Amino acid sequence: MSTAMALPRTVLRLHRTSLICWGVFVAAVLGWLVWLTEVDAAHIQHLKATCALDDPCNIPYLGWAHGERVGYAALLVCYGFLAVAAFAGSALIARELESGTAHLAWSQGVTPHRWLATKLAVPALVLTVGDSALVSAFRWAWAPHRELRYGDDWAFGEIFVARGPATVAYALCALAVGALTALVLRRTLPALAVSLAAMGALHLTLTLCRRFLWPTVTHTSAAEFELPNSAWQVGWGRTGTGGHYATYHPPSHFWPLHLVETGIVLAVTAAATVAAFTLLRRRTA
Repeated sequence: MSTAMALPRTVLRLHRTSLICWGVFVAAVLGWLVWLTEVDAAHIQHLKATCALDDPCNIPYLGWAHGERVGYAALLVCYGFLAVAAFAGSALIARELESGTAHLAWSQGVTPHRWLATKLAVPALVLTVGDSALVSAFRWAWAPHRELRYGDDWAFGEIFVARGPATVAYALCALAVGALTALVLRRTLPALAVSLAAMGALHLTLTLCRRFLWPTVTHTSAAEFELPNSAWQVGWGRTGTGGHYATYHPPSHFWPLHLVETGIVLAVTAAATVAAFTLLRRRTA
C-alpha cells in the first residue's frame, strides 16, 4: 500500500472511535430534524385544528414547544465545533506529541509536514461532509411550519449559524485552532482547555459584533411605530426633531451577514493553519 493511501487509513483507524461518535451524532440530529418536521409539527397542527381556544391543550404553548425543540436542534448543529476543538487539541495532535507517537512516525519516512497535512485533511473532509448534511437538513426543517413558532427567529444566535456555511467554517476553524494549540503546548489537557476557550471566545466575539457586519436599515416616523416581527431591531430612539427612529436588519440581510461572518472565520482558519505549519517546520528543522 502506498504511503499516500496508508496515512489517511492510519488516521481513520487510529481515531475510529471519534469517527463512529461523529457518525452517530450526525445520524441522530438528522433523525431528530425529520421527526420535528414530519411528526411533531403535524401533531401540533392537528391539535391546533381540533382544540378550542379555551381548551386545556393550550394552543399558544404548542407553538412555543415546537420552536423550542427546533432551537435545541440548532444548538447541536451550531455548537458542534466545540467538540471539534476539544478533539483536535487533545486526541488528534497533542496526545501523539506528548506520547512520542508523532516522532516515531517522522522517523519512519513520514515528513512532519505530510503528517500534519494528513492529520488535518482527513477530519476536515469528514467534518465538511457531516456538517453540510446537517445544515441542509436544518434548513429543510426550519423553513416550513413558521406559524408554529413565535416571531421570525432567523437572527437567533444558534439558528443564524445553523442555517448556512458558517457551521462548516466554525468546525474547520476549531480543527485548525486545536492543531495550533496542540503544537504550541504539546500537552493533552492544557491544549484541550485552551482550544475550547479560544473557539468559545471567537464565537462570542462574532456573536456580539454580528449586527455590525452589514449596514443596517433606518426607519423614521413622526409617530411611534413597531417594526415587523421579521426585523432584527438593533437600535431605536428619538430624532432631534422629536420623531422616532429604529435601525434594524431585515430578513434579506441574513446572507450578507452570514457570509461576512463565514469569511472572517475562514480567515482565522487559514491563519491558524499557516501558523501551525510554520511552527512545526521551525521545531523540526
